[in-house]
Amino acid sequence: IEEIIHSGEKVMQIETLKDVLHWTREFHQHLSQCLSHCADKNMDERARMILAYLSDHEKALTKVVSGFETSGDEHALNTWCYEYVAKHPIVRHAHCDAPFAELDATQIMEVIVDQHQQVIELYRYLASRADIPSAKELMESLRSLEEHEMMRMAQSANRFGDL
Repeated sequence: IEEIIHSGEKVMQIETLKDVLHWTREFHQHLSQCLSHCADKNMDERARMILAYLSDHEKALTKVVSGFETSGDEHALNTWCYEYVAKHPIVRHAHCDAPFAELDATQIMEVIVDQHQQVIELYRYLASRADIPSAKELMESLRSLEEHEMMRMAQSANRFGDL
């Protein structure tokens, strides 16, 4: 996958649904690493617990998306989606500047939910534009997975508040 530099940040060149899955896997992997990196630096115990939990959860999501990437229907994976990405560039996070280290538990969850909502909206849009049933099904499965996992993360984070 070709990468280009755009305004100082890496922008991944995405042309097919397989590229979208590759980007999503890297998104979850990077987020996991960033959350883990910030967990030790946060002064709030509850925030540290949430960061560690979310890091593990993102690591698990990385593996699930990787499974879709390797075992998905080739016809669906090779479906072009360049039109969407040309209008809505997908920026890959180049580094973790420890923003989570300075946030409280509620703020951390707001950021995580917002980031996952962007991924969900990408999948929703791509599903609505898919020309072949297998591509539509793939995007709907991934959207459903992301929505379900986001709800699980939020519910678990709320339980940390009860401790």
